[in-house]
Amino acid sequence: MAGAVVRRLLSPRLSLYYSSRGCRACSGGELSVLKAVVLDGVGGLDEMEAALDKLRVHVSPARAAELFDAAGDGGDTRRLLRFLAWSRRRSGGGAAEEDLWWEEPLRRAVRCFVGKGDAVAMGIMISDFHRRSRPLPPDVFATAAEGLVKLGRPDEAVRLLGLEPAAGRAPAVLATVHALCGGGQAKTAAWVVARCRRELAPEEAAAARRSLLHGWCRGRNAREARKVLEEMKAAGERPGGAAYQALLSCLCERNLKFNTSALVPEALSVAAEMRAAGEVPTAANLNLLLGCLARARRVKEAWRVLQSMRRGEAGRPPPDWVSYYLVSRVMFLTGRHVRGMRVVRQMLEEDGVAPPPGFFRRLVGLLCGLDKAELALDVLAEMRRWQLAAAEAGPAYDLLIGKLCRTGRFEDGRRLWEEAAAAGATLSCSPDLLDPTKTEVFVPAAPAVAAGKSIMAGTVSSKKMMKIKKIKKIKKMTKKK
Repeated sequence: MAGAVVRRLLSPRLSLYYSSRGCRACSGGELSVLKAVVLDGVGGLDEMEAALDKLRVHVSPARAAELFDAAGDGGDTRRLLRFLAWSRRRSGGGAAEEDLWWEEPLRRAVRCFVGKGDAVAMGIMISDFHRRSRPLPPDVFATAAEGLVKLGRPDEAVRLLGLEPAAGRAPAVLATVHALCGGGQAKTAAWVVARCRRELAPEEAAAARRSLLHGWCRGRNAREARKVLEEMKAAGERPGGAAYQALLSCLCERNLKFNTSALVPEALSVAAEMRAAGEVPTAANLNLLLGCLARARRVKEAWRVLQSMRRGEAGRPPPDWVSYYLVSRVMFLTGRHVRGMRVVRQMLEEDGVAPPPGFFRRLVGLLCGLDKAELALDVLAEMRRWQLAAAEAGPAYDLLIGKLCRTGRFEDGRRLWEEAAAAGATLSCSPDLLDPTKTEVFVPAAPAVAAGKSIMAGTVSSKKMMKIKKIKKIKKMTKKK
């Protein structure tokens, strides 16, 4: 019976007659029938409502909520709004059921409209709710505010806060500030906090300041973030490790862009401030500094910071495997191969840090991309020497076997294949790589040479010729005078 109803409702002419006996769907197929009419149906809104009237199905709030969940992949928001209005009008369950329509269906509808990016439909839904002179549930308000900010409408999120009753709207203020800071609108969030400061309890004001701190740090505004941090200290709050981590990330990213010389001093100053505030710096904090130093190619400073972490100078935390990876990676990228291998051996031999298989896979992939297969073999030998997760090192073997075979070193590739099989590593590369008749060998092009001299030598000689011509021209001008 439900299948026949679906076929009728999907036909282009929804206004044609239905059977005089009516078509009541079974309870198990009600949702599929409603989806066929509301989500997949054709025709206008009036035709959809006429089709729903002929179904003679009682739609409960729970059923409507299920339909909004099913509308995540398709369905027009106008049809969903008309369906919700029709369902509330046909419920007839009194005030108790009317209240149910503004609970779970409202949550699902707002979440659905945010997912579809339709701020207009969400605004219509919320304005209908406000006509009942009741505040939005906190979770619904938070979802709506975050959706408006994500859709690029922060002013409407602030306007939505203004529609809430002044009494007891502190959760709405916090949700608005959190949404604005998460969307990069820290300036607007600071205005909201200043405007609603009297409505916030001390605990709520502390939560608002934490959100503002993260918002300013996300916008790379270190000055305003520092002001908020000082306000937190003045209020007797303990900022916590997450606040210092956000500030450190803000300072490092900003200095990386504008002043790389200030990377180390300011980052170490924040670490000392953490210790003074009772927070213990971790390796993750200084890894932010090492990552920015590596991106700026400040190799010597990265090396010094790593060695100071190893020695524990000034209470700095010991390095983890990410610290060693960042420094060894920049060493290999800048051609300091001996120093890079020294960092790897310091990690394994002297400090006893056991890295995960991803450490070796990343280094092997980097060295293969730099055409340093011998160094990649050395890294793999260090992994075998210390017996570190050889069974999980399949991706590292895959990269190196492919690199060796495509450069014509089939014997070395076969040896690595047998070694990986003996260690129990799972290989994903094809065995055809080991066959010279099936694998194309890459032959690098010879460097350009002209008349036994390099291109650079020719460039230097041309510069000298231009200089000689310039001197001759000056001499001619002086003779004429």
